[in-house]
Amino acid sequence: MTQTLNAPKNEAGSRSTSLSASRWPLAGAVVAGPLFLGAGVAQGLAREGFGFTRNAISQLALGDAGWIQTVNFLLTGALLLTGAVGLRRVLRPGPGGTWGPVLIAVFGASFLAAAVFQADPGGGFPVGAPDVGTLSAHGAGHMAAGGIGYLALSAAFVVLARPLAARGHRGWALASRIAPVLVLTGFMASAASVLVFTLGAGFGLCWLAAVTVRLLTGASPEGR
Repeated sequence: MTQTLNAPKNEAGSRSTSLSASRWPLAGAVVAGPLFLGAGVAQGLAREGFGFTRNAISQLALGDAGWIQTVNFLLTGALLLTGAVGLRRVLRPGPGGTWGPVLIAVFGASFLAAAVFQADPGGGFPVGAPDVGTLSAHGAGHMAAGGIGYLALSAAFVVLARPLAARGHRGWALASRIAPVLVLTGFMASAASVLVFTLGAGFGLCWLAAVTVRLLTGASPEGR
């Protein structure tokens, strides 16, 4: 009789431990966006010649202190990849459990690629750079990495709307389907306004953090 009573308790404890173990990697997707933006804004305010209306945060990887932004790219990419692992553990085998993590992993990999392929100088940054820059091979690689990454993020938002809706968060699910419009609008407006581009990309990072928190707090041991 004692063994029979203890078995459900042990099973519930095992499920709770499994969920707790899943939450730690998933936290990477929560921290990545705010960390990247916070470090970028701090550098932008401190670096001579940088202006948020003229320059993209990616350009902070240029110049003598550029290594800080390169580390920022690498750390953010690693956190996003870790978050993708945690997302897979929390969502599978339910809705979005396959493609959601894959798309977030692609987004994370794009930050690693952006660290390798630097953005081109321009908009007067670094100090002495021309206002209108030229597109180099590494600059094209940087743009391609960003484009692929944010397309993957936008697709991930649509995919993650399914587990949000399945958990009863229908308002969040609707907002997650609308979020790609704001992100992609920022990208399309990049030629006209660097600031709009930055706001669109920053919104995508913040929304990923918010959605991850919602999925994290909405997970339950019974679902495991």
